[in-house]
Amino acid sequence: MSHEPLKMFCYQCAQTARGTGCTIAGVCGKSPTVARFQDFLLFGVKGVSAYLYHARELGCSDPEINSFLEEALFTALTNVNFDEKELFEYCLKLGEANVKAMRLLKKAHVDAYGEPEPTPVRTGTVKGRGIIVTGHSLKALEELLKQTEGTGINIYTHSEMLPAHGYPRLKRYEHLVGNLGKSWTDQRQLFAKYPMAILATTNCALIPTEAYRNRMFTTGPVRLPGVKHISGYDFAELIKKAEELPEVKEEEGKVTLWTGFSRSAILRNAKRIKELMDEGKIRRIFLVGGCDSPLKEMEYFRELALKLPKDAIILTLACGKYRINDLDLGDVDGLPRLMDLGQCNDAIVAIDLLSDLAKLLDMGLEELPLTIVLSWFEQKAVSILLSLLYLGVKGMYLAPRLPAWVNDDILKVLKERYEIRLVSTPEKDFKGLLKG
Repeated sequence: MSHEPLKMFCYQCAQTARGTGCTIAGVCGKSPTVARFQDFLLFGVKGVSAYLYHARELGCSDPEINSFLEEALFTALTNVNFDEKELFEYCLKLGEANVKAMRLLKKAHVDAYGEPEPTPVRTGTVKGRGIIVTGHSLKALEELLKQTEGTGINIYTHSEMLPAHGYPRLKRYEHLVGNLGKSWTDQRQLFAKYPMAILATTNCALIPTEAYRNRMFTTGPVRLPGVKHISGYDFAELIKKAEELPEVKEEEGKVTLWTGFSRSAILRNAKRIKELMDEGKIRRIFLVGGCDSPLKEMEYFRELALKLPKDAIILTLACGKYRINDLDLGDVDGLPRLMDLGQCNDAIVAIDLLSDLAKLLDMGLEELPLTIVLSWFEQKAVSILLSLLYLGVKGMYLAPRLPAWVNDDILKVLKERYEIRLVSTPEKDFKGLLKG
């Protein structure tokens, strides 16, 4: 068992854990691996809670999932379970709960806004005043669109809000004019560049700089120092601020992004996909997504996408897509090689597509010509990984690094039980990635 030094707080003895557990030896007796499995569980709970929060915004909830979360949180934060194997099984149960939570949220989104459809999205600016919306809350975006209709204020999405453009009942608003920037990591540069009001709706909101702090607002669970918070969905003060700011100039975007490749949109091409695979024109499907970060090693995903052969289809997901979604990778007989399934809130689309593809090709999940490459890892990405493990998906690639709590013992379980693989470089991994 690995006993490298930990920088971890022990909830039981209120001490900093070192090496073999608590600093008060013999009182708690918790091993590092037990503590780290609890961290795994705790981060997963955070992810599931985020999905449930957005579902509740739209009037949907599930008391069965809520009840399980109470139990999981109790297990993750208290000294009730010292069994490493049982804790891992508990993590898998959380993965099952997350599948239900994601499905609940997806239904809430579709019921409220319609089934997403493939949609081109402008990346430049339109002359006039504007508001940039970042985060994940489609409900907050919808309410803002309603309140700004007819005001002459243009609304722009940022980062994980990009998929909003694919929903029919949101894109009908003509003043939802485009998307600015890439993932959450560019906020400080992007928000300082454009003299617009800004609304942060959920996580992935950075502490603002002086360049834009006085024109930024938060809503929902977000709180930022020196930033005005709006309770509920009355955005009058945000709109007033936008009206006080100067107009932005017309600016043509360098690329047009695409989003809205929902499960039904892809399945409409199911017959064609099978034909192309039977003809050898599609050799493999890649699911590439997860969290982004400003680290240079995240360039792995762009290098990989550029290196893949023209008979490979790439499905993107979550803010990791911003590493590759500006690339023009062409098509395979009219089928786009690059298709965005949505934000991390849309991960259930990818999960359901696994069984759809298996049925379409008359294969088991483990036989699919599919390679999953996930970038690590914020809370929802943890819960998504646990869902994939719960479903028995094997052979996934994790990149570019593991979360801090995955020690040698946990990594051994992931490798032996699920054939988890860690990436190195696209050049070294290339042959293995094509084989799965």
